[in-house]
Amino acid sequence: MLAIIQSGALLGVESFPVQVEVNTGERGELRFVLVGLPDAAVKESMDRVCSALQNSGFKLPHTRTTINLSPGHLRKEGPLYDLPIAVAMLLASGQIRGNCDGFFLAGELSLSGNLLPIRGSIAFAIQARRNGLRGVILPCQSAEEASIIAGVPIYAARSLKDVVRFWEDPSALPVLPLKNVPPAPRESGLDFSDIRGQERAKRAAEIAAAGGHNLLLMGCPGVGKSMLAKRIATILPPPTWEELVEIYGIHSAAGLSIDGSWADGSRPFRSPHHSISRVGLLGGGSNPRPGEISLAHNGVLFLDELPEFARGTLESLRQPLDDGHVVISRSIGKVRFPCAFTLLAAMNPCPCGYLGSRTRPCRCTRQQISDYRARISGPLLDRIDLHIDVPPVPPEKLRAGRSGETSAQVRRRVCAARICQRERLQKLGVPCNARIGDSFLHELCPLGEAENLLLRRALETSALSARAHGKVLRVARTIADLEGADAIATPHLVEALQYRLLDDS
Repeated sequence: MLAIIQSGALLGVESFPVQVEVNTGERGELRFVLVGLPDAAVKESMDRVCSALQNSGFKLPHTRTTINLSPGHLRKEGPLYDLPIAVAMLLASGQIRGNCDGFFLAGELSLSGNLLPIRGSIAFAIQARRNGLRGVILPCQSAEEASIIAGVPIYAARSLKDVVRFWEDPSALPVLPLKNVPPAPRESGLDFSDIRGQERAKRAAEIAAAGGHNLLLMGCPGVGKSMLAKRIATILPPPTWEELVEIYGIHSAAGLSIDGSWADGSRPFRSPHHSISRVGLLGGGSNPRPGEISLAHNGVLFLDELPEFARGTLESLRQPLDDGHVVISRSIGKVRFPCAFTLLAAMNPCPCGYLGSRTRPCRCTRQQISDYRARISGPLLDRIDLHIDVPPVPPEKLRAGRSGETSAQVRRRVCAARICQRERLQKLGVPCNARIGDSFLHELCPLGEAENLLLRRALETSALSARAHGKVLRVARTIADLEGADAIATPHLVEALQYRLLDDS
């Protein structure tokens, strides 16, 4: 007897339909045959399925049984096929009956028959909605994640027995309520008012947060670069619901929901170590998974000690920074990962770290300093909107109590600027000034006669490239938005030009 169950295969952050076909009653040697390009984890599923069936009170087929995962050209990986294989075997052997065709099933089985969470539940729910299926049955934790997707019923099951009861009586499992309200962001305990002094660096951080601009902090060890970087997350505007669904989808596909590193209602802040590989940063593998730049989508990627990263790893960021996505090519095909992130980087001014310090002398030669800075290529620096020098804080300010604005105060201005940008950029479908396309730059960032003259002189007297010219205009537009100005004025443009510290170095 033949039984067919709908499931899916995760490729990158997207899901593709897979049919689990089970045929029993075949003549020949008593054994199970699994076909359809399964990996080792899928092949092991037969041992889990057999134990789960027996421990749940069901019988194994007594004839040759063939399990096919169709289509055969698409590689299947992971334990998510345990549940559909088990249900299809029960249907094929006549142990359960019911009219529940058109439901999507995925889940890992324990030996006792309980269901364990899987990665990619949000992608599976989107696929089921796109294909017009009647509903999605997932393990409880995975179903909770998938319930943010509207347009398809989501059912949560704790065990194989729950799914069997549902198959015979569709009222046995309730439909999970749709989640359409972002959860409250997790309190980090960090605040902008913790930072002593560094008013210019804090101003640059506010501009970067308001416009989604890339920011490079350069200063001696211990001046507060990392401290400032970690607190930028506290002034970012909350993500829209659409952005949050994208964030959750990527984290679910990466399996972060299973190991407990699940996102809350805030934007992601990723800070990989400088020893990270290119695959770890961009994503990849035989069946590609998201890398750090995709896990930072709609959030911040912080690269501390920027020159210590491998040169090839850093250079691989150039195309994703421009396009907002990265394409990984493998033998199975091309996988596209979204990665519209804000790059935040920190570095020392020289190998010893004390060039320009008032307290310790620099021991580096000019050649050493030049070689150190050359680890960051010109094309990569060109893609960073703001370069800022972070000087040492005077001792009297270090000993003072908290001073300056809190994160909440700064975030209010940032959110107000983002609202202006969203209204202005709605027709382009981009969220912030940093994402304005070159073809719309002069339309959305117009300059007056005096401002045009100032920018032309800056281009003539400095090493600004055409790309840097566009970055200056976008930053100036953000500065104007922070002040609530309708047009870019001369002070906005002058300030934006001052944030190109390394263009002439």
